[in-house]
Amino acid sequence: MFFNDQEQHHLPHFHAIYGEYSGSFSLDGEIITGNIPKKQLKLIAAWATIHMEELEALWKSVQETGEYFTIKGLE
Repeated sequence: MFFNDQEQHHLPHFHAIYGEYSGSFSLDGEIITGNIPKKQLKLIAAWATIHMEELEALWKSVQETGEYFTIKGLE
């Protein structure tokens, strides 16, 4: 997750990278921009659903304090 007031990072989102592919996703797992294979899109959407509360808390934390924390990935 990235946050920078100088750039257009006001919409809550996260970034995902898979090999040479990358994308930006809304906190509910919908792709905003990028190029990720269909199978991985489904995994990212499932992960976002599982971690929705953590994603929202992380976005809020970064905006308010600039502090990040790690959210467990898929295994």
